[in-house]
Amino acid sequence: MNIAFFDFDGTITNEDAFTKFIFYATPKHRLITGMLLLSPIILLHKLGLFPAAKIRPILAKVAFWNRNKAQVFDIAERFADEYLPSVTRQTAMKRIDWHKARGDKIVVVSASLNPYLSHWCKTHGLELICSELESKGTVLTGNFVHGDCGGENKVVLINNHVDLSEFDTVFAYGDTEEDFPMLGLAQTKYYQWREVA
Repeated sequence: MNIAFFDFDGTITNEDAFTKFIFYATPKHRLITGMLLLSPIILLHKLGLFPAAKIRPILAKVAFWNRNKAQVFDIAERFADEYLPSVTRQTAMKRIDWHKARGDKIVVVSASLNPYLSHWCKTHGLELICSELESKGTVLTGNFVHGDCGGENKVVLINNHVDLSEFDTVFAYGDTEEDFPMLGLAQTKYYQWREVA
């Protein structure tokens, strides 16, 4: 049996769903306040001086702290059903179908967020490892349960989820340097949809 790991933003989609969801799901007054407070960090990020893996948890905290979990997940389902199909790569879906036809285990491994990815993956019959929002009772804390699912933490979370020694071949698909550690696990790997050694 084989296993295939797919990054989501930029690999299955052709744009960044994380940022789009922050804007989609955050009330306007909170968004404006957050952007004003975080503008120095956002500028540093755009200049390449503040990594995505550090800015994502900050954005999530601002967007989701003390919000009703059920309401956010309802918004996320709408986002998954209405928006994600418009940015999904047909190349990616064909490749996922190819793995399904072979009977391979398929896991989406993403720094994007579980409220919409869990719904999208369930709809497509795929497993999921991602940045997961923490909740206390019915309220979100804005924190991540297992940290940001990017870079080296992708490998940590993959190894917590599956025993790779059980699989004949590992496939991996990614599109940024954050995916290199995950690609390093694979015998067959694709970077920006080109097979690499």
